[in-house]
Amino acid sequence: MNFEDLKKLYLEKKEHFGNETYKHISELLKEAKVIHKEDWLKNPTPNNDHEQSWRAFKGKNLEKLIQFIITDEVEEIGLKVVNGNKLERSKKLNKELSQIKRNLAINYGEFGLHLPDVDIVIYNPSSFKVIAVISSKVTLRERIAQTGYWKFKFIQDEVTKHIKVYFITPDEDGTLTKKTPAKKGRAIVETDLDGSYVLTEEEIEESNKVKIFEHFIDDLKKLLNNEQ
Repeated sequence: MNFEDLKKLYLEKKEHFGNETYKHISELLKEAKVIHKEDWLKNPTPNNDHEQSWRAFKGKNLEKLIQFIITDEVEEIGLKVVNGNKLERSKKLNKELSQIKRNLAINYGEFGLHLPDVDIVIYNPSSFKVIAVISSKVTLRERIAQTGYWKFKFIQDEVTKHIKVYFITPDEDGTLTKKTPAKKGRAIVETDLDGSYVLTEEEIEESNKVKIFEHFIDDLKKLLNNEQ
């Protein structure tokens, strides 16, 4: 199984659920796991641990799926999307992406410029201004504190202090469900991030910082309007 298979599953669900397909991402991942195991059984990994193999596949491909889901709508409002790994690993970038890389880099003084660990970067192609970065994980515990750290580093520098930091997740362990009493992950989102968007059909206590995924593009449009 590869990302194209995952994308195909998503598009099949989209034919049925339309704009609410995001609510069924966890269900989609369960279906994908069955297919992934069938493929894995034909050629098991040396440690014979399918769960480990699946976790690696799920983590890597969830960010690709979210990028796929948001790209068209982001581009409709005049912005562009690039994968953080592409900026980090590509040895040769075109002029546009090279400028985005520089505008995203964090200055560690004598220890140089380094890119933050983010999955998706949203930027304005006409000004090369980075608008927002997104981390996307299946649960918050996988990287929420680190995401808060990058926000802290951004606001320390004039060049990056405007960059919004978001987390998009199916939140499969329910960390974001309740505002009060807040679990640690929710507390970090509410105090240290610019927002988190949840891919779920479960009820959650929403706030200015924690919302159902359907609000993401509208909030991005508001952000863009406020900057103009």
